[in-house]
Amino acid sequence: MNEQHFETKEVTGKVKWFDPVKGFGFILDSGGGPDILLHANVLRNFGQGSVADNAGIRVLVQATPRGAQAVEVLEIEPPEGEEKPAPIEDLGETDPAEIAALPLEPARVKWFDKVKGFGFANVFGRPEDVFVHIEVLRRSGFSDLAPGEAICLRVIEGKRGRMAAQVVSWEAALRQGR
Repeated sequence: MNEQHFETKEVTGKVKWFDPVKGFGFILDSGGGPDILLHANVLRNFGQGSVADNAGIRVLVQATPRGAQAVEVLEIEPPEGEEKPAPIEDLGETDPAEIAALPLEPARVKWFDKVKGFGFANVFGRPEDVFVHIEVLRRSGFSDLAPGEAICLRVIEGKRGRMAAQVVSWEAALRQGR
């Protein structure tokens, strides 16, 4: 078997688009290079099954005969610089620093319906479900969640119960805890 080794370089950019059904998407290199292929397996190795369009992303890239390909995701930042999103009723104008100060709670996705714009997760050791709004998901850098996916949540008490204020991939939460 002919094994080739390609050098990697670190690239920062924005997610052009990512389709979890197709299993890939593309990154726009902020340095002006060619579009970079982002395969679902590379994203899953980072701990996410999806990523929001326009999310900031830092990756290791290889130049291959088929073009530039991400081989490792190092960091994902939620989309920014878009028009100010409408406030989410229960979050109101909550300061991002207040949300970041909330503890991370380990959870599994119960279900999430992108078309309906919401879903629910179960926090380990707690009987009640946590509501997850699609806008919170997008602001957290995700575009979708899969049933059974391991995540961490920063949770607030909303008018109708517990609600996610931020979603963090399981692996990113583990890295933050170190």
